[in-house]
Amino acid sequence: MYEVRNISFAYSKRKILRDVSFVVSPGETVAVVGSNGAGKTTLMKVLADLATPLSGSIIADGQNVALNPLRYRRQLGYMPEKLALYEDMSPVRYLAYRAAVKGEMSRRIKRRVDEAVEMCRLRDFARERIGELSLGCRKRVALADALVLRPRVLVLDDPLAGMDASMRRSAGEIIREAASFSSVVVTGHETADLAEWASSFLVLSGGVVSATIPTAGLERDELVARVRAALEKGAE
Repeated sequence: MYEVRNISFAYSKRKILRDVSFVVSPGETVAVVGSNGAGKTTLMKVLADLATPLSGSIIADGQNVALNPLRYRRQLGYMPEKLALYEDMSPVRYLAYRAAVKGEMSRRIKRRVDEAVEMCRLRDFARERIGELSLGCRKRVALADALVLRPRVLVLDDPLAGMDASMRRSAGEIIREAASFSSVVVTGHETADLAEWASSFLVLSGGVVSATIPTAGLERDELVARVRAALEKGAE
């Protein structure tokens, strides 16, 4: 179980997040949506332990992550909004390097890399230079980086941005598979794509949770309509 409890955050004196709370059960994916400036990326940075909240707590498997941040980081996979890849490396070399940096034992690294390459459909590009790959492939490398140690918590900031429909479907299949072993939190603007595999939507407006919409029992078109209506209401 992954719980976010009453998280608030401010830059200087400007409040960005106010009492944000939600729960992600094992096997679930929460899609965080909102207009630009709603606080989505800031929330992802807090969840990734890259920003310290003013108040509130994050609970992973019953433990407050602030009490043992190193343990939490070992359980965490994070894909930032802006890709930060070593473009002169191949995906295989890059993922091996990243697995080592994250503390994986040497004898396990090759297996971890092979699993991530297979899961993220990178086999045909595994030894090419990252800088020469398409945006969709580079995003899959970043996703493989987040997944290389099979994290318990997966935090993905706008992973579908800039992808065409085929790329978004492929990324969605990977994220759906990742939810079999991770509690997933993902942001994005592609409501119709997110509706294919998210367990619930969390609508942020001005740093506040303005709506929570479970997907169970809703047809895709109805779900998309509800989410878009909540976004429009939050923008008023």
